[in-house]
Order: sequence, then C-alpha cells, then structure tokens
Amino acid sequence: MAAKVLVVSSYKDTWNAVRPEGEMLIGLHRQGVDIQVMTQGDADFAARFREAGIRVIDFHPRKKFDREAVRRIRAELTGQDRQILHLFNNKAIRNGIAAARGLPVKVVTYRGYTGNIHWWNPVSYLTHLSPRVDRITCVSDAVKESFERQLFFPKGKAVTVSKGHDPAWYADIQPAGLSEFSLPGNAVAVAVVANARRMKGIPFLIEATHRIPPGLPVYFLMIGRGLEGGKTGQLVARSPLRDRFIFTGFRSDVLSLVSACDISLLPSVKGEGLSKVLLESMFLGVPAIMTNIGGNRGLAIHGETALVVPAGNPDALAEAVILLAENPELRREMGPKGRAFVRSHFGIDRSVAEMKAVYESLVGG
Repeated sequence: MAAKVLVVSSYKDTWNAVRPEGEMLIGLHRQGVDIQVMTQGDADFAARFREAGIRVIDFHPRKKFDREAVRRIRAELTGQDRQILHLFNNKAIRNGIAAARGLPVKVVTYRGYTGNIHWWNPVSYLTHLSPRVDRITCVSDAVKESFERQLFFPKGKAVTVSKGHDPAWYADIQPAGLSEFSLPGNAVAVAVVANARRMKGIPFLIEATHRIPPGLPVYFLMIGRGLEGGKTGQLVARSPLRDRFIFTGFRSDVLSLVSACDISLLPSVKGEGLSKVLLESMFLGVPAIMTNIGGNRGLAIHGETALVVPAGNPDALAEAVILLAENPELRREMGPKGRAFVRSHFGIDRSVAEMKAVYESLVGG
C-alpha cells in the first residue's frame, strides 16, 4: 500500500539549497508514494513540483504558533485522508504537531543539525521530543546519535536519511571568471561558503592565516551573508594576509564560484548535520578541507578524497591549506577522487530508498 504523505516545508530559498530535499520528494512520487506538498505557491521549486505531478498547497505557517496554520494543516490531513505528516522546519513542526492532535496520522519531523535539543528543556517537547512524533528523519548519523543520547528517548525513533545529490545537477556548472576579484595569475583561490554563524568557525580560519607563509599566494573568497565587518572584520584586519580576503556577500552563482576555485574549505566547529557546501564542492570535483565534527563523519577519507582536520585547530587548518596550495598535483588527484566518493555514497537514489523505507515502516507496504 502506497503511503499518503503531506509534506510541510518552505522552498523559498535558492534553487540549489532546496533541490536535494525537493528532488527526493519527486523521486518518492515516481516510486508510487502519494506526496502532496504544502509550501509557498510562488516558490520557484513549487513549479518543479507541479511539473512532476505533485499537488502543491499554497500555504506555509507565518510563525511558530499560528492558529490559521493549525487549521489549514488539519483540514488537509482530514480532507485528503493523509497517513503521514512530514514536517521539515520549526514553523511546520510546531503547528503540524498541534494540527495532528487526535488524528490517526503518523507525524515525522526532520532534523539537519546537532545540538540544541535537550531532554530537560520543556521547549524540546513542543518539537522533536513531543510524544506525538513517531519518527525523526536525521540528515546524518551524528544528528541521530544526538537524539539517542537524550534520556528516555525511544529506541528507533530517530533514523538517518541523508540528502543525496545527483551528479547531473553539476554537469552544466561552468566555472565563473574570477577576474572581477583582480586575483594575480598565480593565485590559489580558496572558497569559503558560509553565513556569519559561530558554528562555522571562521575565527579559527582567520587565526590560521597567521601560520601561512605570506609568500604563498593564497586568497580566500568569502561567500555568504554577514561575513564582512563586525568581529570577523576586526580579526581579518589583524591578519598578515588581510589583503587576501575577498568578501562577496550572498551570491546566486555560488556553485560557479566554487567550481572556479582551487580549494573549498569549511572550518565548522559544531552543529553541522551534513554540510551541503562540502558535498557540492566534492560533486564539482573541487578538493575540500573539512573539520572532523560528527556531521562530516563518512563524508571523506582523509588524505585521499579530502583533508579532514581537527575542529577549532588553526594550526591544522594552516597545514592543510599549505599542503594543497603547494601541491597542484595533489589537488588534481584529490578533486576527482572526492567526486567519485560522494557519487558512490551520497546519491539521490539512496535518499529516496531510505525515506521510502521510513514511510513503509509507519504504514506498511
């Protein structure tokens, strides 16, 4: 029996940001799962859902406690005879749990980060730890284990379903011309894609530049919102490589920029469930430097498909940058090996199969 699923999520972000989740739902639809999606009707990806034959309900909760959202979700559950309610963000989760009260529907939530969920915090029981939640789909084993460490947490409630990618998504990505940044001809460009959040570990990267020889022509392309100015700007001003930092702000052509760079680096110190930008970089064949946080476990083989360094360690970050910057042959070898690795372990077909198994375990099939 095919599961009847109502998904509530937002697809208003950039195309590449929502594509792994959206294409997984389309893959489930093609596998016979009866998927309906409640999201903003004017989102670019809503058109993609409609094109694939998925019904789109033009609505998304405006706040975490939204009476209209509870009413709309509940009406869809009863009117469409849905068996599963899959909630993908905080606004959807809080309102969706309330909407499902008293109905014979299985509630599934999604979690993409580690931390900030605690058995002793009453607020956690309004979301993932609510007794009304039947399954939690976690983007990585690290996220699943963060739930399993909670006291009184039911065994088997949290399951891992990674957000896989399709190599075809990257086949037409053309490297951007970096001439707008006036880099010298011998520059080694390092892409750092992140927004200004403590978990991203940007201060450790800036500290690492104090260990990089000034004669090594390394330039850091800082791509993301809020990175320039504030504490980051103060730290950069004290770096001996202060003139090697280029802040681009938000860019819709981020994949083209990353593809044009020699190295992709993300110095995260915590929180990441599974870093999308690292996956994207590796699918593009760009050699990556990542930290050994739990969310990156299984994403690479150190020294072969990427460089994996201790989190919060400027010395290790500097050593990794120097190693790749000084060895173009190693970069040429590591990039394709990384691409082959993620193609084998993080494909979209695997994600579809894993999610379908979760749904079938709840309703039979």
